[in-house]
Amino acid sequence: MLTDPEEDFGPRPRPIRSARLPARPTAQLLEGVISIDEPLDETGRPQLDLTEYWRLLVKHRWLIVSSIIACLAIGAAVTLLTRPTYTARSTLQIDRESAKVLNVEEVAPRDNLATSEEFFQTQYGLLRAESLAQRVAQNLGLARNDDFLKAMGEKVDETPRTADDRMDKVVKTLAQHLGVVPTRASRLVSITFTSPDPQLSAKVANAFAENFIGSNLDRRFESSSYARDFLEKRLAQTKAKLEQQERQLVAYAAQEKIINLKEPASGPGPQAEQSLAAANLQALNEALAAARAERIRAQQRWAEAAGKGGADTVDVLTNATIQELSQTRAKKVAEYQDKLSVYKPDFPDMKQLKAQIDELDRQITQATNSIRSSVRAQYQVAANSERSLAGQVETLKSDVLDLRNRSIQYNILLREVDTSRTLYDGLLQRYKEVGVAGGIASNNISIVDRAKPPHIPSSPRPVRNMALALVAGAILGLAMAFLREALDQAVRVPADVENKLRLPVLGSIPVLAKGQLPREALADNRSAMSEAYFSLRSALQFSTKDGFPKTMVVTSTRPGEGKSTTAYALAQSMARLGFRTLLVDGDLRNPSLHKTVGADNRAGLSNVLTGAAGAKEVVQASSSQNLFVITSGPLPPNPAELLAGVRLSAFVNAASQDFDMVIVDGPPVMGLADAPLIASVVEGVVLLIEAGKTGRTQARAAVRRLQMANAHILGVVLTKFNAKSASYGYGYAYEYEYAYGKKPEVASAGDGFRRLGNQARKLMGGR
Repeated sequence: MLTDPEEDFGPRPRPIRSARLPARPTAQLLEGVISIDEPLDETGRPQLDLTEYWRLLVKHRWLIVSSIIACLAIGAAVTLLTRPTYTARSTLQIDRESAKVLNVEEVAPRDNLATSEEFFQTQYGLLRAESLAQRVAQNLGLARNDDFLKAMGEKVDETPRTADDRMDKVVKTLAQHLGVVPTRASRLVSITFTSPDPQLSAKVANAFAENFIGSNLDRRFESSSYARDFLEKRLAQTKAKLEQQERQLVAYAAQEKIINLKEPASGPGPQAEQSLAAANLQALNEALAAARAERIRAQQRWAEAAGKGGADTVDVLTNATIQELSQTRAKKVAEYQDKLSVYKPDFPDMKQLKAQIDELDRQITQATNSIRSSVRAQYQVAANSERSLAGQVETLKSDVLDLRNRSIQYNILLREVDTSRTLYDGLLQRYKEVGVAGGIASNNISIVDRAKPPHIPSSPRPVRNMALALVAGAILGLAMAFLREALDQAVRVPADVENKLRLPVLGSIPVLAKGQLPREALADNRSAMSEAYFSLRSALQFSTKDGFPKTMVVTSTRPGEGKSTTAYALAQSMARLGFRTLLVDGDLRNPSLHKTVGADNRAGLSNVLTGAAGAKEVVQASSSQNLFVITSGPLPPNPAELLAGVRLSAFVNAASQDFDMVIVDGPPVMGLADAPLIASVVEGVVLLIEAGKTGRTQARAAVRRLQMANAHILGVVLTKFNAKSASYGYGYAYEYEYAYGKKPEVASAGDGFRRLGNQARKLMGGR
């Protein structure tokens, strides 16, 4: 375990670990540039980000354009291949009521204001009825041959068909091409018919209007005539039946000696009848109910008196004698207690008071027992009265039941007579009304405009079809674009990091040109990669409240995302600023740092963690000034056990005391426990995500694993980022294309680094 930094790393030069630039929080650094959460308006609700939708449209513009072109082509083909058809229109006026001559109800149901909507819907249904279409086909002779079906473009079989089959086919064709269009907020309705022949369309539309009026008149006449015939027959039958039922009722009542008395009328209806035995039973039953209620009250009083021993009952507490005795006793008890503080209980006056109190108790007890006996006597009287009445009721039940058995047939006959009499009176009244009102009502349907042969086809409509195709193509293209965007799980641009991971973006590392190596790009201080790492270094300066993190690990979600290159570039950049920087290869499974810096890997971090070597023995100087390297060393059989020990924490603490910056090149997060173990002992974690390759689910899982290890994630670095392919809608391309085509004649890179170091030392206090 590293306990003494001087022992492990040896004498150190003048410490400059206090040479850290002042910093602001990351939120202040990225204010106005990075939005980790969705933008909110003044009310706290998410704002509508139109630029995001514009970016999506531009990104999937070719998909949307292709969808629109395809739909336009389909619309044009459908328009050109569609056979022209003509629609003729006739207009009817349908009134709710016809002219009323007499104040007599008609046979056909009449409309009223409350059901006017139902009336008009019924009329529309009658216009579409199969019976009306069949009537039109018969009047126009459309079912005589197949000419009408051929004119309508229907397929006609060569095999001969019967008249009924042809009629069914014609009726279905008429119904398919018929239209009923009511005019809103009016009593007008338009009848339209569409066919390839304008003359045929007008002819059929007028035929539907005329036959609808005719069918309405026929229904009125038929209903009135049928009603008169029906009522005549029913009146004769009902009259004969009523006479026979009345004779049967009188004969049965005389035979069974059933005499019923009519009760006083309580309303406009018929008077009810009741026998004498039933009236007596009703009276006794009411008396029994009252006696039973009295017995229940007496029983409850007796149960209360018996349960409490006679004391504390309602009868006892409300008794005037007991109340008076209780008040007297209370006074004596109070007097006794008052004198007890002066005299002893054996004092004559005290004995006299005690005797008076005892006498009052005896009197109260005697009165209580008397009340208790009175309650019991009342209960017994009530019980005897109830039993007597119950016996009388039982005696009358048999008489009433016998009368009811004999009255069953009588009641049946009586109901039949009443029903027949009511039916006869209603039929007679209705027969008189139908006879007067029949045939005097006028028609309530009239033709307003007759159909004329149209000159312009109603279908197809090229302009409308192409407009619908354009709208459909746009909607389809937008739906496919949104669906494609929703299914896209890859993290491609910095905005995806902020929206999908809710983490700040520290920087974006551009993808290298084909055949270019990272070392070559980093060697050129004016290259896009070098500038990107300079920007990353600046972002890290403001990642913590104290400036640059003292210790940090660079990791990624999976292998091959550029973590080793990033760790080396950051360490080299910090060393150029004058910071004493230690770069540690923490990947004990697949180390690569020794290849990047050209260091010896025979001894390294694994030797320190096992205790086989001290830290000062494995530190190696690099070709860059102020940059020191510790490689991974021999690969251990179980790296997780080494990293889980206390020596890793001790090593990091000791290294942070001797170096200004300690940067660990960590292993990938997913699938291994090494990265969370290292992240838990350093101040910050820089997470690398490869643009367009790493999915949102994988990145979130890596973030969750680091957070479970209590790691402080400084932010995300998007590697291998192609600014040109992602530039639409974002403006990322400007960052990597400005002034890189030609190197301006400026001071050397070494002078630039020295100026940056001098500025940093000025901010540190002149060190």
